[in-house]
Amino acid sequence: MTDLLFTEKDLITSLKDYITAEQSKLERVKKWAEKMDALSVTATQDPEGFLGHPVNAFKLMKRLNTEWAELESLVLSDMSEGFVSNLTIQRQHFPNDDDQVGAAKALMRLQDTYKLDTSVMASGDLPGETRLTVDDCYDLGKVAYSEADYFHTELWMSQALQQLEGGEEPASAAADAVTILDYLSYSIYQQGELERALEYTRQLLRLDSTHQRANGNLKYFEYQLDKQKKVEEDEKKEEDDEEGTVREEEKTKGERGTADYLPERRKYEQLCRGEGIKMTPRRQSRMFCRYFDNNRHPKFVIAPVKEEDEWDRPHILRYHDIVSDAEIELVKQLAKPRLRRATISNPITGVLETAHYRISKSAWLTSYEHKVVDKINQRIEDITGLDVTTAEELQVTRWQNYGVGGQYEPHFDFGRKDEPDAFKELGTGNRIATWLLYMSNVSSGGATVFTDVGAAVLPKKGSAVFWYNLFPSGEGDYRTRHAACPVLVGNKWVSNKWIHERGQEFRRRCVCVCACGGHVDFCYGK
Repeated sequence: MTDLLFTEKDLITSLKDYITAEQSKLERVKKWAEKMDALSVTATQDPEGFLGHPVNAFKLMKRLNTEWAELESLVLSDMSEGFVSNLTIQRQHFPNDDDQVGAAKALMRLQDTYKLDTSVMASGDLPGETRLTVDDCYDLGKVAYSEADYFHTELWMSQALQQLEGGEEPASAAADAVTILDYLSYSIYQQGELERALEYTRQLLRLDSTHQRANGNLKYFEYQLDKQKKVEEDEKKEEDDEEGTVREEEKTKGERGTADYLPERRKYEQLCRGEGIKMTPRRQSRMFCRYFDNNRHPKFVIAPVKEEDEWDRPHILRYHDIVSDAEIELVKQLAKPRLRRATISNPITGVLETAHYRISKSAWLTSYEHKVVDKINQRIEDITGLDVTTAEELQVTRWQNYGVGGQYEPHFDFGRKDEPDAFKELGTGNRIATWLLYMSNVSSGGATVFTDVGAAVLPKKGSAVFWYNLFPSGEGDYRTRHAACPVLVGNKWVSNKWIHERGQEFRRRCVCVCACGGHVDFCYGK
């Protein structure tokens, strides 16, 4: 996306050069026309006397034979060649239709997650003050319509109509009131609101009485409305006859269906908005900040790290000022050329694949690539006390507000028993712990939320959060189900270190209760 901004800047420069060349060309043509106009006025006052002068006769012949041909060449010369050539070369890097649709859907995802009003988004009231034009609102409504998302079609077409009626001129002829009303009436009809659909259809016909589809819809909507009223009257009679009959209420307009693939969506979105479960004062009183030296580790005796309790159950810790800005920039530069769409392990097949609920780009950095990566890995080991030689490589991830709306919906970091063993090939056991390093601040959104317990951790550049995914017994801690909220404004850079069971046998002793009631050590990977 950053590269595209500079590509567009280059094209604007090329376009300005083309405009300058065209203006220069037109200026030359204008001067020629003015000169010829003055000469023609003088010559036509006394044509015979004018042509009686041999020089005038010669110059007339010369102009018609040579100079008008040169002017023709000048007028026909194509000054756009350089610009068109540059545009053709750069077009291969342009987003395609799928990218544009993805960005539009991301805006609507942000709208739902953060309960944003269309007028707020369109008016530029979000940080950055970037407005949406009539054409932008119209295009968002069209994307929603193509996805059969009639709820968002109505929202964005209504906004487009409001701005149109407010006097804003659309850049495209397509975004006219008749077309917008056509989309509006149908999307409202699809949501079961016949009376409103009928009203918008009548409004459309007042602007264009010959609109064929609207005339057909008018008759159909009127017929359906009469039919609906008769059914309601019959149902009312039945209710009067049978006391206690309760009709099922209609589903609230805009509410998602019960078939949503994400059962805790509402809780997830509430946490993203900061509306989650709040810790009780008693629990909060047990949360502390401290200087941490990891049992007088040689590196931390003189300069201990700043450790803070973020949550108690599960215990989530934050370490402040873990990496410097210079280290962060270097890691970013190493990762940028390799950023690719992030993948997840399919819970059924175990195969890595992209998913609509993980919208980000990731790159993997190995320890031997640069001393800074090696230093960060060693720092993680020194602070956590866990062996990172069996951990996965450092994964650098960029969550953009691009789809715009970068997010990763609720998931577990560890492998569950009912899933294919995603880590079998690694031979290092399950993911015992997660280290999440924030490499940027985020203007708005982008929190890490734990949906099972209601915790929300906000990004803070240079800090890292750490938690165990497994209990000391080696069983998965299902309270660690977490998600990355969509980035509303800004970009979110993080790096992950997933630490595995192997190598931790003497660093985090596991305790398993056996049948005899005693305890057995070394149960990792059992």
